[in-house]
Amino acid sequence: MRVLYCGDVVGRSGREVVIEKVPELRKSLKLDFVVVNGENAASGFGITEKITNSFYESGVDCIVLGNHSFDQKEIMNIMSSDKKLIRPVNYPEGTPGRGAAVFKTARGKSILIIQAMGRVFMDPLDDPFAAVDRLLNGNRLGSQHDFILVDLHAEATSEKMAMGHFCDGRASAVVGSHQHVPTADAMIFPGGTAYQTDAGMCGDYHSVIGMQKDEPLRRFTRKIPGGRFTPALGAATLCGILIETNDETGLATSIEPIRIGGHLKPTL
Repeated sequence: MRVLYCGDVVGRSGREVVIEKVPELRKSLKLDFVVVNGENAASGFGITEKITNSFYESGVDCIVLGNHSFDQKEIMNIMSSDKKLIRPVNYPEGTPGRGAAVFKTARGKSILIIQAMGRVFMDPLDDPFAAVDRLLNGNRLGSQHDFILVDLHAEATSEKMAMGHFCDGRASAVVGSHQHVPTADAMIFPGGTAYQTDAGMCGDYHSVIGMQKDEPLRRFTRKIPGGRFTPALGAATLCGILIETNDETGLATSIEPIRIGGHLKPTL
Protein backbone atom coordinates (compact mmCIF):
# COMPACT_ATOMS: atom_id res chain seq x y z
CA MET A 1 0.00 0.00 0.00
CA ARG A 2 1.01 3.59 -0.54
CA VAL A 3 -0.18 6.06 2.08
CA LEU A 4 0.45 9.82 2.28
CA TYR A 5 0.38 11.60 5.64
CA CYS A 6 0.28 15.43 5.43
CA GLY A 7 1.47 17.35 8.49
CA ASP A 8 -0.43 20.01 10.43
CA VAL A 9 -2.38 22.27 8.05
CA VAL A 10 -2.08 25.88 9.27
CA GLY A 11 -4.60 28.46 8.08
CA ARG A 12 -5.73 29.36 4.60
CA SER A 13 -2.33 28.96 2.92
CA GLY A 14 -1.99 25.46 4.29
CA ARG A 15 -5.51 24.52 3.24
CA GLU A 16 -5.00 25.81 -0.27
CA VAL A 17 -1.79 23.91 -0.90
CA VAL A 18 -3.31 20.65 0.37
CA ILE A 19 -6.50 21.06 -1.67
CA GLU A 20 -4.46 21.93 -4.77
CA LYS A 21 -1.82 19.20 -4.50
CA VAL A 22 -3.62 16.16 -3.08
CA PRO A 23 -5.51 15.34 -6.31
CA GLU A 24 -2.25 15.52 -8.29
CA LEU A 25 -0.37 13.40 -5.74
CA ARG A 26 -3.09 10.73 -5.63
CA LYS A 27 -2.58 10.19 -9.36
CA SER A 28 1.17 10.64 -9.73
CA LEU A 29 2.11 8.58 -6.65
CA LYS A 30 -0.72 6.04 -7.09
CA LEU A 31 -1.83 6.58 -3.51
CA ASP A 32 -4.18 4.20 -1.74
CA PHE A 33 -4.98 6.54 1.14
CA VAL A 34 -4.39 10.14 2.28
CA VAL A 35 -4.36 11.34 5.90
CA VAL A 36 -4.21 15.03 6.83
CA ASN A 37 -3.69 16.64 10.24
CA GLY A 38 -6.28 19.42 10.28
CA GLU A 39 -6.20 20.71 13.85
CA ASN A 40 -4.84 24.15 12.86
CA ALA A 41 -6.78 24.51 9.63
CA ALA A 42 -9.33 27.11 10.83
CA SER A 43 -7.34 30.34 11.27
CA GLY A 44 -4.67 28.33 13.08
CA PHE A 45 -6.97 26.91 15.76
CA GLY A 46 -9.20 23.91 15.22
CA ILE A 47 -11.27 22.93 12.21
CA THR A 48 -14.79 23.53 10.87
CA GLU A 49 -17.26 21.35 9.00
CA LYS A 50 -16.80 23.44 5.85
CA ILE A 51 -13.06 22.82 5.95
CA THR A 52 -13.44 19.08 6.56
CA ASN A 53 -15.70 18.86 3.51
CA SER A 54 -13.22 20.79 1.36
CA PHE A 55 -10.50 18.29 2.32
CA TYR A 56 -12.70 15.29 1.57
CA GLU A 57 -13.66 16.75 -1.81
CA SER A 58 -9.97 17.12 -2.71
CA GLY A 59 -9.29 13.43 -2.06
CA VAL A 60 -8.39 13.31 1.64
CA ASP A 61 -9.62 10.07 3.23
CA CYS A 62 -9.11 10.86 6.93
CA ILE A 63 -8.47 13.93 9.12
CA VAL A 64 -6.64 13.65 12.43
CA LEU A 65 -6.62 16.44 15.00
CA GLY A 66 -4.74 17.13 18.26
CA ASN A 67 -4.69 19.55 21.17
CA HIS A 68 -6.82 22.07 19.19
CA SER A 69 -9.49 19.48 18.39
CA PHE A 70 -12.31 21.41 20.06
CA ASP A 71 -11.21 25.02 19.52
CA GLN A 72 -14.04 25.68 17.06
CA LYS A 73 -17.37 25.26 18.85
CA GLU A 74 -19.22 24.20 15.72
CA ILE A 75 -17.07 21.06 15.43
CA MET A 76 -19.07 19.55 18.30
CA ASN A 77 -21.95 19.15 15.83
CA ILE A 78 -20.03 16.64 13.71
CA MET A 79 -17.31 15.25 15.99
CA SER A 80 -19.30 12.12 16.78
CA SER A 81 -21.04 11.70 13.43
CA ASP A 82 -18.10 12.26 11.06
CA LYS A 83 -16.42 8.85 10.95
CA LYS A 84 -13.44 10.21 9.00
CA LEU A 85 -12.52 12.70 11.75
CA ILE A 86 -10.22 11.45 14.52
CA ARG A 87 -9.19 13.19 17.76
CA PRO A 88 -6.63 11.81 20.27
CA VAL A 89 -7.62 8.43 21.66
CA ASN A 90 -6.42 9.26 25.17
CA TYR A 91 -8.93 12.02 25.84
CA PRO A 92 -11.02 11.20 28.92
CA GLU A 93 -13.88 8.72 28.60
CA GLY A 94 -17.03 10.43 27.38
CA THR A 95 -15.25 12.97 25.15
CA PRO A 96 -17.14 13.28 21.83
CA GLY A 97 -15.63 11.67 18.79
CA ARG A 98 -13.27 8.77 18.25
CA GLY A 99 -9.55 8.18 18.62
CA ALA A 100 -9.26 5.47 15.98
CA ALA A 101 -11.14 4.32 12.88
CA VAL A 102 -10.99 1.55 10.29
CA PHE A 103 -11.29 2.35 6.58
CA LYS A 104 -11.52 0.34 3.38
CA THR A 105 -9.49 1.50 0.40
CA ALA A 106 -10.60 1.34 -3.23
CA ARG A 107 -8.63 -1.91 -3.52
CA GLY A 108 -10.50 -3.39 -0.58
CA LYS A 109 -7.59 -3.11 1.84
CA SER A 110 -8.21 -2.46 5.53
CA ILE A 111 -6.43 0.49 7.14
CA LEU A 112 -6.54 1.46 10.82
CA ILE A 113 -5.74 5.05 11.79
CA ILE A 114 -4.93 5.79 15.44
CA GLN A 115 -4.10 9.14 17.01
CA ALA A 116 -2.78 9.74 20.50
CA MET A 117 -1.54 12.88 22.23
CA GLY A 118 1.66 13.08 24.23
CA ARG A 119 1.81 14.26 27.84
CA VAL A 120 5.28 15.84 28.07
CA PHE A 121 4.79 19.66 27.99
CA MET A 122 1.18 19.00 26.92
CA ASP A 123 -2.19 18.62 28.63
CA PRO A 124 -2.17 15.79 31.22
CA LEU A 125 -4.38 13.34 29.35
CA ASP A 126 -4.61 9.60 29.90
CA ASP A 127 -1.54 7.46 29.17
CA PRO A 128 -1.03 7.45 25.36
CA PHE A 129 1.09 4.28 25.47
CA ALA A 130 -1.57 2.29 27.29
CA ALA A 131 -4.28 3.56 24.94
CA VAL A 132 -2.31 2.69 21.81
CA ASP A 133 -1.29 -0.67 23.27
CA ARG A 134 -4.90 -1.68 23.83
CA LEU A 135 -5.77 -0.89 20.23
CA LEU A 136 -2.76 -2.67 18.75
CA ASN A 137 -3.39 -5.75 20.87
CA GLY A 138 -6.90 -5.96 19.48
CA ASN A 139 -6.01 -5.11 15.87
CA ARG A 140 -3.31 -7.25 14.33
CA LEU A 141 -1.25 -5.99 11.43
CA GLY A 142 -1.14 -8.40 8.49
CA SER A 143 -4.08 -10.53 9.60
CA GLN A 144 -6.82 -8.05 10.54
CA HIS A 145 -5.49 -4.92 8.84
CA ASP A 146 -3.27 -4.26 5.85
CA PHE A 147 -1.98 -0.93 7.19
CA ILE A 148 -1.89 0.62 10.66
CA LEU A 149 -0.84 4.25 11.17
CA VAL A 150 -0.19 5.74 14.60
CA ASP A 151 0.00 9.55 14.77
CA LEU A 152 1.48 10.83 18.03
CA HIS A 153 0.63 14.50 18.47
CA ALA A 154 3.32 15.58 20.92
CA GLU A 155 5.81 18.26 21.92
CA ALA A 156 8.74 16.09 23.06
CA THR A 157 10.79 14.29 20.43
CA SER A 158 11.77 11.70 23.04
CA GLU A 159 8.13 10.77 23.64
CA LYS A 160 7.55 10.38 19.92
CA MET A 161 10.64 8.22 19.47
CA ALA A 162 9.60 6.07 22.41
CA MET A 163 6.18 5.54 20.81
CA GLY A 164 7.85 4.52 17.56
CA HIS A 165 9.89 1.81 19.28
CA PHE A 166 6.88 0.81 21.39
CA CYS A 167 4.88 0.11 18.21
CA ASP A 168 7.73 -1.43 16.18
CA GLY A 169 6.52 -4.52 14.37
CA ARG A 170 2.89 -3.87 15.32
CA ALA A 171 2.17 -0.81 13.15
CA SER A 172 3.05 0.04 9.57
CA ALA A 173 4.11 3.56 10.56
CA VAL A 174 4.39 5.91 13.52
CA VAL A 175 4.49 9.57 12.49
CA GLY A 176 4.72 12.56 14.82
CA SER A 177 2.79 15.81 14.47
CA HIS A 178 2.36 19.13 16.36
CA GLN A 179 5.83 20.68 16.12
CA HIS A 180 5.29 22.13 12.60
CA VAL A 181 8.91 21.51 11.53
CA PRO A 182 9.79 18.44 9.45
CA THR A 183 12.50 16.26 10.98
CA ALA A 184 15.22 14.49 9.02
CA ASP A 185 14.98 11.08 10.69
CA ALA A 186 12.72 9.10 8.37
CA MET A 187 13.67 5.44 8.86
CA ILE A 188 12.36 1.91 9.19
CA PHE A 189 12.85 0.30 12.60
CA PRO A 190 14.15 -3.30 12.94
CA GLY A 191 10.65 -4.69 13.36
CA GLY A 192 9.44 -3.11 10.11
CA THR A 193 7.66 0.03 11.34
CA ALA A 194 8.32 3.25 9.40
CA TYR A 195 9.01 6.28 11.58
CA GLN A 196 9.54 10.04 11.45
CA THR A 197 9.52 12.27 14.52
CA ASP A 198 7.52 15.08 12.90
CA ALA A 199 5.95 15.37 9.48
CA GLY A 200 6.15 19.19 9.57
CA MET A 201 3.32 21.49 8.57
CA CYS A 202 1.41 22.46 5.49
CA GLY A 203 1.66 26.23 5.63
CA ASP A 204 3.82 29.31 5.09
CA TYR A 205 7.30 28.69 6.53
CA HIS A 206 8.18 32.40 6.30
CA SER A 207 6.59 32.64 9.74
CA VAL A 208 6.87 31.39 13.31
CA ILE A 209 5.50 27.83 13.06
CA GLY A 210 2.87 29.05 10.64
CA MET A 211 1.90 32.28 12.41
CA GLN A 212 2.64 35.82 11.25
CA LYS A 213 5.91 36.89 12.83
CA ASP A 214 5.06 40.15 14.60
CA GLU A 215 3.02 38.81 17.51
CA PRO A 216 5.32 35.88 18.40
CA LEU A 217 8.35 38.20 18.20
CA ARG A 218 6.64 40.75 20.45
CA ARG A 219 5.89 38.11 23.07
CA PHE A 220 9.38 36.63 22.94
CA THR A 221 11.19 39.96 23.13
CA ARG A 222 8.89 42.02 25.36
CA LYS A 223 6.72 39.43 27.14
CA ILE A 224 3.69 41.59 26.36
CA PRO A 225 0.91 40.24 24.14
CA GLY A 226 -0.27 42.74 21.58
CA GLY A 227 -2.97 40.78 19.82
CA ARG A 228 -3.99 37.38 18.54
CA PHE A 229 -1.84 34.90 16.69
CA THR A 230 -2.86 34.88 13.03
CA PRO A 231 -1.68 32.47 10.32
CA ALA A 232 0.88 33.64 7.78
CA LEU A 233 -0.61 34.00 4.31
CA GLY A 234 2.41 33.59 2.04
CA ALA A 235 3.28 30.74 -0.27
CA ALA A 236 2.76 27.45 1.54
CA THR A 237 4.75 24.23 1.55
CA LEU A 238 2.99 20.88 1.62
CA CYS A 239 5.00 18.75 4.04
CA GLY A 240 4.21 15.09 4.32
CA ILE A 241 5.41 11.52 4.51
CA LEU A 242 4.95 8.81 1.88
CA ILE A 243 4.89 5.30 3.34
CA GLU A 244 4.90 2.14 1.25
CA THR A 245 4.23 -1.29 2.74
CA ASN A 246 4.38 -4.97 1.88
CA ASP A 247 0.88 -6.16 0.97
CA GLU A 248 1.42 -9.49 2.72
CA THR A 249 2.75 -8.30 6.09
CA GLY A 250 1.65 -4.66 6.30
CA LEU A 251 5.18 -3.71 7.36
CA ALA A 252 7.00 -0.79 5.76
CA THR A 253 9.25 -1.15 2.74
CA SER A 254 9.99 2.58 2.37
CA ILE A 255 9.36 5.97 3.95
CA GLU A 256 10.09 9.19 2.11
CA PRO A 257 9.55 12.86 3.06
CA ILE A 258 7.59 15.07 0.66
CA ARG A 259 7.94 18.85 0.43
CA ILE A 260 6.23 20.78 -2.35
CA GLY A 261 6.07 24.54 -2.92
CA GLY A 262 6.72 27.48 -0.63
CA HIS A 263 10.05 28.36 0.94
CA LEU A 264 11.52 24.94 1.80
CA LYS A 265 13.78 22.95 -0.49
CA PRO A 266 11.46 20.63 -2.45
CA THR A 267 11.66 16.86 -2.31
CA LEU A 268 9.36 14.30 -3.84
